[in-house]
Amino acid sequence: MSILVTRPHPDNETTAENLRARGHVVLLAPVLKCEPVAFHDESETNYGAIIVTSANAIRAIAAQLRDRGLLALPLFAVGEHTASVAREVGFKDVIVAGGDAASLRDKVVQGARDKVLKKKSTLLYLAGADLSRDLGGELGAEGFSVVTQTTYRMAPVKVLPREVCEGFAAHGIEAVLHYSRRSARAFLDAARDEGVEISALAIPQCCLSETVASVLRDAGASQVLVAASPDENALFDALERALRTRLA
Repeated sequence: MSILVTRPHPDNETTAENLRARGHVVLLAPVLKCEPVAFHDESETNYGAIIVTSANAIRAIAAQLRDRGLLALPLFAVGEHTASVAREVGFKDVIVAGGDAASLRDKVVQGARDKVLKKKSTLLYLAGADLSRDLGGELGAEGFSVVTQTTYRMAPVKVLPREVCEGFAAHGIEAVLHYSRRSARAFLDAARDEGVEISALAIPQCCLSETVASVLRDAGASQVLVAASPDENALFDALERALRTRLA
C-alpha cells in the first residue's frame, strides 16, 4: 500500500524521503508545475525587506538576486521550508513566520515594532501569479508600502501517472497528501479526467490546512484530515491518525 504525494517537484522528493524514512511506500503525482515568470523591477525603490510566501518565488529568480542587491535585505519567510531555501541561495537575515500568510503578516508588523525594519518601509513581495490572500493589502493597512512582483506561476498537470491510476483502481493507495488549495483542485480535475475520482476520494485525504480540506470536502471526500499546524510534520501526524483509523 502506498501514500500518494501531490506536492510539486522538487519539494515532493524531500517529502518522499521523509515518508520512506517512516516506513511508507510512496507514489509521486505532482499535480502542479512551477513556471518562472520574467522578473522586471526597473524602479529605484529602496526596499526595507522582502516577504515571501513560497520557496518557488525564490527559486524562480535565484540567479538574479545577488545582481539586484536583494540578498542584503532582511527576508520574512512564511515558514521554515521557505526560510531554508532563502538561506541556501544566500540570504543571511531570514525571519521565519508560523507557516501561513496571517502569521507572516503578523511577523512583519512585529518586525517593525522590534525595529528589524523601519515603520512604513517599502516591502518587496515575491509572489506567485495566483494569490489566495491579499497580503499586500493587509500590510498596506498596517502602514507599509508593498510592491508585489510575480516571479512564478503554478500550472496544473492534467494527467496522473499511469501507476497512480492503476493504484487507485487496485485499491493500492492508502491516503493522499495535499499541500495547497490549487493543488487539491488540480488533483480532483486530473482524477476526474482519468476516471478514478470515486476511488481517489474513497480514501483519507490529508490536508495542510482547513482551506485545502474544504476543496476535498466539497468534492465529496468523506475522510478528510487536517494538520494541527501548517507544517509537514503536523501533516504526517494527520496521516498516521488516518492510517490508525483505517486499521481499527
